[in-house]
Order: sequence, then C-alpha cells, then structure tokens
Amino acid sequence: MIKKSLQLFMGMLFLCGAASAQVRLTDESQLRKLSIAEMAVTNLYVDSVDEQKLVEDAIRGMLEKLDPHSSYSTPKEVKKMNEPLQGSFEGIGVQFNMMEDTLVVIQTIAKGPCEKVGIVAGDRIVGVNDTAIAGVKMSREDIMARLRGPKGTIARLKVVRLGIKDTLTFDVERDKIPVKSIDAAYIIRPGIGYIRIGNFGATTYREFLAALGTLKAQGMADLVLDLQENGGGYLQAAAQIAGELLQQGDLIVYTEGRRVPRRDYTAEAHGSMQEGRVVVLVDEYTASAAEIVTGAIQDNDRGIVVGRRTFGKGLVQRPIDLPDGSMIRLTIAHYYTPSGRCIQKPYVKGKQKDYAMDVVNRLKHGELTNKDSIHFADSLRFLTLKRHRTVYGGGGIMPDEFVPLDTTRYTKFHRELAAKSVIIQQNLRFIDKHRKQLKRQYADFGQFKQQFQVPQELVDAIMAEAEKKKIKPKDDEERTKTLPMLTLQLKALIARDLWDMSEYYSIMNEESDIVKRGLEALGKQ
Repeated sequence: MIKKSLQLFMGMLFLCGAASAQVRLTDESQLRKLSIAEMAVTNLYVDSVDEQKLVEDAIRGMLEKLDPHSSYSTPKEVKKMNEPLQGSFEGIGVQFNMMEDTLVVIQTIAKGPCEKVGIVAGDRIVGVNDTAIAGVKMSREDIMARLRGPKGTIARLKVVRLGIKDTLTFDVERDKIPVKSIDAAYIIRPGIGYIRIGNFGATTYREFLAALGTLKAQGMADLVLDLQENGGGYLQAAAQIAGELLQQGDLIVYTEGRRVPRRDYTAEAHGSMQEGRVVVLVDEYTASAAEIVTGAIQDNDRGIVVGRRTFGKGLVQRPIDLPDGSMIRLTIAHYYTPSGRCIQKPYVKGKQKDYAMDVVNRLKHGELTNKDSIHFADSLRFLTLKRHRTVYGGGGIMPDEFVPLDTTRYTKFHRELAAKSVIIQQNLRFIDKHRKQLKRQYADFGQFKQQFQVPQELVDAIMAEAEKKKIKPKDDEERTKTLPMLTLQLKALIARDLWDMSEYYSIMNEESDIVKRGLEALGKQ
C-alpha cells in the first residue's frame, strides 16, 4: 500500500507540475510519513477498516483545512456534479414529477426518445424493464437510475394513460438528452429582452447566442440579464458571454495565485450585443462565474447591476482526476475583476461551518434588507475603468442599485405549504385533470397570461390538503396575506406545465422587486 499511496500522490504532483514548472516537490519524507500512517491503520488497527474510505477521509481531511472550495469528490459525486455543466445526459427524454408514488410525465423533450414513440404529457410510467416503479415507494433517485442508461440501449416502459383501459408498452431507445442552462428568454417589455442563465455550462454560450438571435428578431434592443441564484460553472462560458456584451480587447477577468502567474481574459471580438443598454440582476446566491460576468459589466461601465451583494466565490479550482474516477478540486488562484477587485469574500481556513452560514449572518445583520447596514472600508474602494465610478471590493459584487429582500412576501404558512409539497402536488393534480381543456381554451400563452385566473377549486384543494397535514395559518390575516403570492405561483406553475420555463418566469417576474427595479434602471441609462 505504501507504493500505491506514493504513486498516487506523486501522480498528483506531476499533474500540478505539468501546469506550472514552479511547483516544488513535497519533501519525500512527508509522503512516506503519510503512507506509513495509512499502512499502520490498515494492517494493525484493532478492528477491520475500509481502506478506500480511509484514503478518502485522509484526502478530505487535508483539503478541509485549506479554503472552503478545495474539495474531494467520489466517482459518483463527480458524475453528478458534472452532468448539469456538460450539457447532456443519456436517457429517455421526459420531464416528470411524482404524484404520491407515481411518475407523471409533465413534458417530453422535443424530438427526444419518448416523443418519437408517442409518449405524451399526462402519461404515468409505472414500470421499466419489468420492474414496477409505481406503488412501491421507490426513491426518485432510483427511478431516474432505471430510466437513464447508455445511448442505444432500450427501456421498455409500461404506461398508464387516462381514458385507455389497458396498460401501454413502449420500447424507448435511450439517447443523448440536452440539459439547458438558460432557464428563460423572452421579450419582457417592448424592445427589451430578458435572459435568465441558471449556470454556466458547456452549451451555455451557444444557448445564449441562439437566445440573442431569437430576441433580436422579435425587436429586442436592450437586455435584462438575470443571474439571480446562478451558482457559476465554467469560466470559459462566462468569459465568452461577457465578451458578447463588451468591446474587443476589454478585460473581463484575471486570475493570479501563489504558483500561478497572472492570466488575463479579454473580449476576443466585437460582441453581438454592444449597442443596446444592459442591466444585470443579482442576489446573494449569485456566485463564481456569474460574478465574473457581473464584475466585467460593472467595471467596464457597460451596464447597471441591480439587486443584492453577490455571494463572493472568487477562488479558482483546478480539477485533478484520480485513477478511480474520483477528483480533487484544488484552489490555485483568485479571480479579480477588471478594476482589480478580488471577488472572494473573507474566510478562516478550516472554519467551513462559519463560511456556510455567511448568507444567514448577512440576513441577521440586516445586510439583505437595509443598504445602510453594509459598510466598506476606504481601502476597498476601486474605480470603474471608463466612467471612474466608485465600486467596492471585499468579496462579492455590490450592485449599483440595491434592492432589499422582502421577508414578508412569503408567509410562514406559504413556506410550509411549499416545503411539504402541498402546492406542487395539488397543482399537478389540477393540470392532470384539466390539461386538454386548458390547451383548447388558451390558444397561446399571451392569451393565458392576460385572461387566466386561478380557480377557487385549486385554492380550496390546497387548503383542504393543508388541513389534513396539520398545516395551518396563524390566523385569518396570515391566510389572506398568503393568497396573492400563492395564486401567482400557481398560475406560473400551470403555465410552465402547459408551455415551458420562459412562461413561468414571464408570470413570476411581474411581481419580482429586482426585475421591476432592473426595468426602471434601464430607463436611467
């Protein structure tokens, strides 16, 4: 085992050394010390030990004493982590939800495997390859594992369809299924396009260009770029998208570390969205690659940033692949905005819990609800590159226009209804019952958005289910306060299930304080 441990660790050093000739080889005596300790525990400890777990725990222990973003992932975790960023997975191509213990198809992926064989929204998939998946209390993860599989393999699906007595059987050939990273793109006001990016993955840049092209064809001149709750992703995708909004040669971001020399990322060509006005929407969960785009737009005076101070994840990780498919993500540098601000918020090494509680602490200190609670030292003052406006470092991106978090919008009663799946389950029942009728009644989304009102029967069903689950409002006042946001959410969910996510956000954004302030900010530019 000593030889294996030494080979593993030396292999890691070689990978790092290939990227930078300045990497100093670790003292071999320290490597030997680590290996002897592992060998002693494996061979001499009083009880049997899992050698693989022992090594993994040792790696995690080393990384946990560093920064909050250096990490170790098992092969299974690596696959799960990379899937949303790689732009596709292999499966049958359906969006579904669970109604009690039955899988109900919400939508089939356009031109995907299930659509090709005739599976439709509302179908219940009750069996996969002779294994029952309905009525057996199977977890969502286990169901997905059975539906997914290598491209070209066959999933034999047993399907129950409303109005048809017999169970239907479909042989579905699994294929590559695209994973979209752009959640929504639509014309939010005449001449103003809205694009919401969920993360920055392998296909995000192509999706962004396609969305720009579609919106321009519909008359878009100005852009609202929504990066709220965007946790980041690939640096290259963020740099490419920022480049579309900037002039050729404009600095987007630079990275620099102890052993990594400075590297600049600049706009490579004249972007396709240079002329119109731009507003970027952010919140306390906007992080990493999303902060790179935000900082580039703000520091180059290309647009206005609206919302709340971003998360502050400005550490660059290098993936180090290990022989068994596991991975170390090791921090090697910092991100800096064009004006020189370090995006990373302060942290204490090894204090992971404190770091994880930062957003909660911001709320307690009033930073999310009151701009006056946010203070910056003069040493953190920077100037934007073209208009020389004052901006501040110290972690995250502080918006140009602050929008406080409205903690009263969602009542405790509403949050409990959502947490216990009452809203989503009753909405699913309603759409399942009325899908065909709604499709006939509303020829297009515009008509639906203007005319549809959430029926009382759906609200009553939610209240009745809440009563069964012993979820009760504090008083009649809380119940009354809950209804406006509840009915808005229900209307948006119904729109999503009839059309897609753009329609969902088209409804929800009409009551979003950050979106409304962003639209106001466009008029000030």
